[in-house]
Amino acid sequence: MDILILIRVPAILIALTVHELAHGLVAKYYGDITAEQEGRLTLNPLSHLDVLGTLMLFFGPFGWAKPVPVNPAYFADPKRDMALVAFAGPLSNVFLAAVSGLFFRFGLVSPGSVFAAFLYISFMINIGLAVFNLLPVYPLDGSRILMAFLNGNHYRNYLAAMKVVPLVFIGMITVEWLFHIPVISVLLNPIFDPAVKIAKTVFMGN
Repeated sequence: MDILILIRVPAILIALTVHELAHGLVAKYYGDITAEQEGRLTLNPLSHLDVLGTLMLFFGPFGWAKPVPVNPAYFADPKRDMALVAFAGPLSNVFLAAVSGLFFRFGLVSPGSVFAAFLYISFMINIGLAVFNLLPVYPLDGSRILMAFLNGNHYRNYLAAMKVVPLVFIGMITVEWLFHIPVISVLLNPIFDPAVKIAKTVFMGN
């Protein structure tokens, strides 16, 4: 098996686990114990993996985990607190990318080593997860963040659109996977590529 595939496994497991754990911990901080009750406040990756979302990360930088259950009824300010819970996931991935990148910035890793390859893959996966999950498409984290800023007709129109948009989104992913037509990549790369460039400049010093 290709060594790069083997390296991707721990990078993916760490990225997805920390992402979902961050959601659960912030939800608990604001009073929601649902994730804790369902055993999701854990570093055990098996509790967080989504089959399709995990497979996507083996073939590219985008993917997702099994969403942590959140009950907004526990929150003092449901819209605000839900947005903060949602933002915690992508933020945790930016943090992991920063940790990986700083090894290169400060010359703490030997170029060409297996560890350097792991750190670079970890950096790319975590930036990819952060960018992908910030998209305002339900049920990604970006949708929860956006809804905190919508009111009245804007909120209702967004919810109506989200009955259709996620199906189109999944359809585009399926087309790219099955027929190798870069439908989703054409849409996401103009967002992903600048994000990677900025992150490399900030964290790696490139």
